[in-house]
Amino acid sequence: MAVCSIRNQNVVEFLKEKGLDDTSISKMITKCRRLEVANVEERAKPNWNYLQEIGIPSRKLPSIVCKCPKLLILGLYEKVQPMVQCLATLGTKPNDIALTIMRFPLILSHSVEEKLCPLIAFFQTVGVREKQMGRLILVNPRLMSYSIEKKLQPVVEFFLSLGLSKDGGDLGKVLVRSPHIMGYSVEGRLKPTVEFLRKLGLNKEELRGIAVHFPEMLCRDVEKALKPNVEFLRRSGFGDGQICRIISGFPPVLTKSVKTSLQPKVSFLVDIMRRSIDEVVEYPDFFRHGLKKRIEYRYKQLKQKNVQCSLVDMLSCSHKKFFIKFGIQERNKF
Repeated sequence: MAVCSIRNQNVVEFLKEKGLDDTSISKMITKCRRLEVANVEERAKPNWNYLQEIGIPSRKLPSIVCKCPKLLILGLYEKVQPMVQCLATLGTKPNDIALTIMRFPLILSHSVEEKLCPLIAFFQTVGVREKQMGRLILVNPRLMSYSIEKKLQPVVEFFLSLGLSKDGGDLGKVLVRSPHIMGYSVEGRLKPTVEFLRKLGLNKEELRGIAVHFPEMLCRDVEKALKPNVEFLRRSGFGDGQICRIISGFPPVLTKSVKTSLQPKVSFLVDIMRRSIDEVVEYPDFFRHGLKKRIEYRYKQLKQKNVQCSLVDMLSCSHKKFFIKFGIQERNKF
């Protein structure tokens, strides 16, 4: 749409004053036809000023309204202010609301009564504490656009099927720790991941442990993320039973980069340290530690003193305890 053909040139002039070019204005009108007939003095200008007042930087506003032109036609007192005021009760920092709107401006188009209040009530019923509600919603404001019945409830039921509890509080903690997990498809992503882990040999309690402590793992794509890591462990000589023990002991082993994390560590263990991969099965947290700052450094310190010890003794303690345990001067710290 050519800008010159837009009926309401007052809107065009206002947007140009704010730094938007013809191409952006044309896209905005195409996205939101009501903007073409909007009253600049009654809607666009007051809304723009209000967004600035609540902390959205002037330099960011043009790109935000270009992405969501609806912001300029919403009722300021009917929609925008009530939502901002309610969100403010959930925020913990002064700029929380502005950052949330910048990430997901469509949040202001939703009704407090029809969307926000039911959403808060829903999360309260599944164990999310009131003081944690802000982190959940403000970190993932797209929750506001999801259907409780069709989108959120199935995710909750999925976690309940893994043994998590509403009353025990672990379900609520999982949702707060990983708010974005609510956006994934149960059938398309969460169930296939759990089924993959189950086929590897993980039992129900181990799967529950992953869901509680590492819920983000369940969001990973089986083919792109998990299978390549399992295949690497197999190529490295680990049997399927051993792989299960490693995953159970340190689940993020399936999300680490093979090239930059797993491969270098296994190579150092076998080729330099001359140790058996069986030791990793006994101490899966081996993959947690940094190669240079912990594994390689401590190996060199022990080699200088001609000390032999297990991976657990070598890596599990803090630097200070390591120095004391093996009589190493702290000035030699990496």
